[in-house]
Amino acid sequence: MASLIAASVFFLLIHFGVSGTRMRDGLIARMGERPYRAAFGIASLAGTIWLVIAYRHAPNIVLWGQLISLRPLAYVVVLIAFLFVVIGVTTVNPTRVGMEAKLADGAAVVRGITRITRHPFLWGVALWALMHLIINGDLASLFLFGSLLLLALGGTASIDAKRRRSFPSQWESFARATSSVPFAAVFSGRNQLGPALSEIGGLKLLLAVVIYVVAFVIHGRLGHPLT
Repeated sequence: MASLIAASVFFLLIHFGVSGTRMRDGLIARMGERPYRAAFGIASLAGTIWLVIAYRHAPNIVLWGQLISLRPLAYVVVLIAFLFVVIGVTTVNPTRVGMEAKLADGAAVVRGITRITRHPFLWGVALWALMHLIINGDLASLFLFGSLLLLALGGTASIDAKRRRSFPSQWESFARATSSVPFAAVFSGRNQLGPALSEIGGLKLLLAVVIYVVAFVIHGRLGHPLT
């Protein structure tokens, strides 16, 4: 368990202590954008691998136990998570790495899933991690999925801060047309759900469902439920 705790601390520290902070800005000024991204990517990958390996070797310490009765709900929530993730990574979005220049388009770049949330991928990860944390009910899962949940939720604020510092005027125009919290911009009248659904299109929805089903089948054949 000590290794899992250390991995969780390292994983969160490199993201919240470096990425999204002024330390990141300083490192980029010294190293350059590409070398920084490469170094951070390696550190992040190493942290992820360490976290997964430590989780697999952690002792089974039961907290509230597996909540089998919640699995039907979990399947629905995880499907929504897959929709957010798949549609998110296939949509042009200034909050994604390498797409910062799209902020120059202002509110015009807000289309499809970004009308619902400007952080679809991170919210998908957050929903997935939350359901795994709740359903498994053990200490190791609390550290693994809790770390991923904190990273996903904290990442939304971190990315917003980075974009706001780097593109102050362009960011405000973009941010006014969308929201971090899913559907907040829609409910507040700053955007509309109808155009979002038509712009997403059936192909992206189908792709997300297919990937979800494939993941479901693979988990089943490995002897593990999707959650």
